[in-house]
Amino acid sequence: MAAPHSTPHTAPHTAPHSTPHTAPLSTAHSASTRTPPLHPEESMHGSKPTNTLVKAAAATVAAAALVAGLVQSAGANESGATAAAGEPTDITTVSTGYSIPWGIHWLPDNSSALVTERNSFKVFKVNPAGQRTEIGTVPESQTTGGEGGLMGVAVDPDWESNHFVYFMHTASEGNRIARMTYDGTRLTGYTALLKGIAKNRYHNGGRLAFGPDGHLYASTGDAQNTALAQDRNSLNGKILRMTTDGDPAPGNPFGNHVYSLGHRNPQGIAFDPQGRLWEAELGENARDELNLVKAGNNYGWPVCEGNCSQAGMTNPKATWTTAEASPSGIAVVDGAVYMASLRGERLWRIPINTADENVGTPRAHYVGTYGRLRGVTKVPGADALWLSTTNVDSNGGEPAGSDKIFRVTIG
Repeated sequence: MAAPHSTPHTAPHTAPHSTPHTAPLSTAHSASTRTPPLHPEESMHGSKPTNTLVKAAAATVAAAALVAGLVQSAGANESGATAAAGEPTDITTVSTGYSIPWGIHWLPDNSSALVTERNSFKVFKVNPAGQRTEIGTVPESQTTGGEGGLMGVAVDPDWESNHFVYFMHTASEGNRIARMTYDGTRLTGYTALLKGIAKNRYHNGGRLAFGPDGHLYASTGDAQNTALAQDRNSLNGKILRMTTDGDPAPGNPFGNHVYSLGHRNPQGIAFDPQGRLWEAELGENARDELNLVKAGNNYGWPVCEGNCSQAGMTNPKATWTTAEASPSGIAVVDGAVYMASLRGERLWRIPINTADENVGTPRAHYVGTYGRLRGVTKVPGADALWLSTTNVDSNGGEPAGSDKIFRVTIG
């Protein structure tokens, strides 16, 4: 893995996008090797159930890939035509002065976005021009000495009438999903909607998103306890689906909060215009994943990492080595999923199909240019993204206030 950044990443105010890295198709998605990570945010040390033959095959495939110069590859299942999708055409610095910005969510009136800071527990209102105003903090939040803290934020679709805003954060007993009121000026009130999500130093998940069904979806990590991901009665290692009061949403497959299971550390969820739910997940020692999530499906962890042939497990739509991805936030714009990468220090673009569930060949942008990338969010009413860095964390090693939000135009 690359060494921590010793100097701040200075982004020009406006810069053309660099030549993208096109990822060739890979026929060996299920295994790879890598050097140990600097920080377990990208991969906790430890092993998962894997037999000796699979491990040996993994090593052979990885070695062959390195010899062939395929370390930039990302597995993808292609079909015929993919939906038309533009490419990033330019990037502009929008807002500066952050320390580990984590969640970004626009208000329904498009007047501003709410941005959370993981370790300070602060919430900022940021207008389209990048002017930011602190609007409060989330009570009862605490860090875990790793990746826990104030994480995802989602604004109620009916915010203009109820002023509700939702947060996922770490508290004394574990991770929570909470609701507060934001009247356009400041945050007030605090109601814990869902407790009982185990926490640990790493693998806390943390992303929130509203679905087209009006229900709130949340990604949770396995809290460094792999068995929880396969336990239907556990809230960990899951995608959760709930009402705005924190109750299990009607129609959930197991009659509780669980929507899907078998996840390790999912930090990105987003819906496409067809209403499909995409999810990005940090792997352990083999493959990071982009999954198409469906109710009741099992996405494999810890039995599978990447593709596998285990009965009852759902394979990802694309995979990467952990060195070239370690994904966090995702967004869907103009027929493609955009995926921010932490260790990989790049923005992946993965074309998606409207006619079927396959994806096109992933391409990487801004490789190593802006450091570790955490959040990516569609800009309302435009083919554009807001993209945030997370270089102030322990892997980035940059001074407080060095993180930025960029605007990426999709051509």
